[in-house]
Amino acid sequence: MKTGYESAFLAEAYDRVVPYRSRTDLEFFVGAALDSGGPVLELGCGTGRVLIPTARAGIAITGLDASTPMLDVCRARLDREADEVRVRVRLVQGRLQDFELDEKFALVTTPFRPFQHLLTVEDQISCLKYAHAHVRDGGRFVLDVFNPWVHRLVDELGAELDAEPAFMMTDGRSVVRKHRIVSRDLFDQIIDIEIIHEVTHPDGSSERVVQPIKMRYLYRFEAEHLLARCGFELEAVYADYDKSAYGSKYPGELILVARKI
Repeated sequence: MKTGYESAFLAEAYDRVVPYRSRTDLEFFVGAALDSGGPVLELGCGTGRVLIPTARAGIAITGLDASTPMLDVCRARLDREADEVRVRVRLVQGRLQDFELDEKFALVTTPFRPFQHLLTVEDQISCLKYAHAHVRDGGRFVLDVFNPWVHRLVDELGAELDAEPAFMMTDGRSVVRKHRIVSRDLFDQIIDIEIIHEVTHPDGSSERVVQPIKMRYLYRFEAEHLLARCGFELEAVYADYDKSAYGSKYPGELILVARKI
């Protein structure tokens, strides 16, 4: 499974990206961790954007990720944390669709859509079954995916869209991100995206760094059926991290909370 996160540059830039810095999901996921009492397993922990605040809140958390560069950044961030935070964290390199850990968790989460890098139903079911096996009886699983925006499914292919505010790297490089949809498969529900980084160096020279990503989108009832097939009972479906009811915002998010049965 190639997710486009194998680049050291992209891992270094990740926490500086303006939309990522301003995401409103931290309170939701840290709150869910606190409610569970821990321990927590985060699937696709990346650079620790959610994992480290969870550990700061006093919860033991294991982070699983396949990307070496992303985990390297996470470890570097953890090195700057206090001892009582670091001791609560365990990092494991592995794939979402087949992982084996020697622990069961009160809560398993998938913040910011890593589940959607699984491009087949078989891999998605495998991930959910492994998650189910690692949740304590009565524990919860949170599936965080984007709610498909029908209008975007007819956007012009190849157009470079949505330029974001520039952000700065530590060495003075300025980066502007935008994206383009390379192709879409409306039958298998896969979109092939390129995230384009326009990089300007301190000496005025420039380059483009392109991050290819494929994602499979899910509709609400498809996601509910997948959870049910894998031994989970749905508890709630939210349109946003403020726990707004699904359907109250469009396109909103698609956040499903389920309990192991």
